[in-house]
Amino acid sequence: MRKMWHAAAALAVMGTLLAGEPFFDASAIGTMRAEAAKEQWVWITSDQKYGKFFAPANVQVKSKVNDVATCISAWIKTAYTPGGAKEAIENYGIQASIPDPRTLSYSLALVEVIPQERKISYIQENFYDEKGKVIWSKVYEPPKEYEVNHQSFEEDYYVALVDQVFHHGERAQKDAPDRWRRLWTSESADGAVTEAMADFSTMRLSGNNLIYWEWQETKSKDGELTDVKFMKKALNHEQGTEKVISAEHWTTAAGWKKMETDGRYETIPKDDRAYPGLERLRAIVKGFQYWLNRYHTDQPQTSNAKKS
Repeated sequence: MRKMWHAAAALAVMGTLLAGEPFFDASAIGTMRAEAAKEQWVWITSDQKYGKFFAPANVQVKSKVNDVATCISAWIKTAYTPGGAKEAIENYGIQASIPDPRTLSYSLALVEVIPQERKISYIQENFYDEKGKVIWSKVYEPPKEYEVNHQSFEEDYYVALVDQVFHHGERAQKDAPDRWRRLWTSESADGAVTEAMADFSTMRLSGNNLIYWEWQETKSKDGELTDVKFMKKALNHEQGTEKVISAEHWTTAAGWKKMETDGRYETIPKDDRAYPGLERLRAIVKGFQYWLNRYHTDQPQTSNAKKS
């Protein structure tokens, strides 16, 4: 859908955007079950631009492996303030279809979630005016896929839908004060400080690899942010090697740019500034097996469920 604004210390200004129960035309919505239109939309979160909702009774498990859900289907709702409507129309490039942002009231999207890969795909989207009339619609062939991390507009929907099926505390981890685990800090000769933090909410095990997202930022001696690297990594915690799967790089001069990666594993030596981070991640692997294996399909969900 959309990618959230990148910022090193972005804080969402929370509000209370209220949206009434709209009238739905099942034929216009297409594959949506008619009875789902009657369900109460549950508020997830909102800010000065967007309100996000989902209908719990509309969440369906489309596929399972060893009784573990591997594909979750649902309709989600986004309500727009005038500022949010303008931003959404520009992001989609549909000014010709919706020339006046004030006419865009809300949208519905049919999505599918793959929890094992933290991915969400858009199957269909419909934009509506305040009277419930479709003013723009699109079926994505193939589906429009995104990987979910803290920069994703879709993260709030993802955690709500996954928790609806698994009840493993995905939303709680997203909002936890210790979501970001400090890995290491380093100070250069000119007084600049670099800090690396790992996003615990995105961590999962794949064989001997710990998959996670890392936020690495550098500030000058005056505290000015000068450099950010946002990287998806795979860490072989037994061998002490890691590789960057994908990454973006931000500087004050160039803004955000995609980083090139070679896909090779590199050893983290003991004298490297990142070695304390390796030790901390090894401790996480040892101490949080439940969380890191929460959606594995190699064991029944009954034995993989959180102990009370």
